[in-house]
Amino acid sequence: MDANCVTIRLIQADEVESFQRVRLEALRAEPSHFASRYEDWEVLSIEEWRNRLSDPVFVAFQNGEPVGIMGLLRQRSSKMNHRATIIMVYVRAELRGTGLAVKLLGTISEHARGIGVRQLELFVSAENPAAIRFYQREGFSEIGRIPGGVLEEGREIDDVMMARRIVD
Repeated sequence: MDANCVTIRLIQADEVESFQRVRLEALRAEPSHFASRYEDWEVLSIEEWRNRLSDPVFVAFQNGEPVGIMGLLRQRSSKMNHRATIIMVYVRAELRGTGLAVKLLGTISEHARGIGVRQLELFVSAENPAAIRFYQREGFSEIGRIPGGVLEEGREIDDVMMARRIVD
């Protein structure tokens, strides 16, 4: 499969079903890579799903099927709204290594710049070295760790905090 035949777009509340499909797929396929649990999201009402689209969510589509997702959570405080956190990052397994994650990150970075964001931040599981390497290749630096940031099946797993300036 090829990332060139994938389209990425900012989805709206009327596309909530696509958001729901790819988000639940991500949580089911890679449960240890997310701070959220599938069980917490599967019970949300359709209205709650729509509300989660009040912040930008970009979905990658291949032949009309959602195959990747990346969201942006901007800080609300006027002293901090130059910062935003990348959330819900997922690319379907067969599209990993095709450049799709780079395209998603580029799209969300461009959107963030356009709304005045200067710094992107994210949290990634210390047990996900492939994701850490990806973000490092894309210019992110580790800025700290939250020891035991996530509790997964009784185990405490560190969260790695990373950041990248997108405006000089």
